[in-house]
Amino acid sequence: MADRTGAIGARDVLLFACLRNERIRLPYFLDYYRSLGVGHFLMVDNGSVDGSAEYLSGHDDVSLWRADGSYAAARFGMDWVGALLFRHGHGHWCLTVDADEFFVYPFCDTRPLPALTDWLDDCGLRSFSAMLLDMYPRGPVDEAPYAEGQDPFEIAQWFDGANYTIRRNPELRNLWIQGGPRARAFFADRPQAAPALNKIPLVKWRRRYAYVHSTHMLLPRGLNLTYDQSGGEAASGALLHAKFLHTIRDKAAEEAERGEHYAGGREYAAYRAGLEHSPDLWTEWSERYINWRQLEILGLMSKGNWA
Repeated sequence: MADRTGAIGARDVLLFACLRNERIRLPYFLDYYRSLGVGHFLMVDNGSVDGSAEYLSGHDDVSLWRADGSYAAARFGMDWVGALLFRHGHGHWCLTVDADEFFVYPFCDTRPLPALTDWLDDCGLRSFSAMLLDMYPRGPVDEAPYAEGQDPFEIAQWFDGANYTIRRNPELRNLWIQGGPRARAFFADRPQAAPALNKIPLVKWRRRYAYVHSTHMLLPRGLNLTYDQSGGEAASGALLHAKFLHTIRDKAAEEAERGEHYAGGREYAAYRAGLEHSPDLWTEWSERYINWRQLEILGLMSKGNWA
């Protein structure tokens, strides 16, 4: 719909995303990542009917493709994004996120993304992990309406500081993390089915790389070794997840009906059922988000040896 990839600079950090009906989120999303130092956005619109595609087409730093096919049949959009990574990501640091995910990393308040990627290059690192941190408001999730262009974390200010399980996947060597508010509120009776929170969103892309399942793990397997195996701490970040805004009720209903997400939309069916009574995800153990240093103190991310 809009191919501006000819404007991509040799050292640009690129952002890749697949979305559907996210118009209300897009102004803040673009501004947030521009402020971090993203040089170009490569987006796939999966049949939006809310004006998302038209809005994205109007921005000079966005290249946009439209895919009207099955999200599930495209490995939940990863085949579409993977084709763009193959064609345009080779040799670039590439950040792959959803429209409700906001990347934070050590020193993100003072150092742009190219500073992080330069350091990763100097260290000989090819990938960088980020734990998905579900954010939520205090009070019913649909009580405070979200306005277009607003910082979503003015509403969804809270997160679980603990309540996580972590294990190593022996096959692909990645870490597997579950827990947080989604596990306790929507999957309390089957925590093993709760959504995975481990992500590897930032990669120095090569054409032989591929995401296996969402951004949870990659091939070759060595890209998944983003943690220190000797007992120390490797640098890592977080993805602040702004799913729980007032829009979640309609989104859950739509996606549960479409059945295009993992396991036939099981996750969204759980949201739809759990949201019937406007639950409050806040507890007395919830933490109000301050900054990345707070997340490091809590052990949810680390600056490693980046000083």
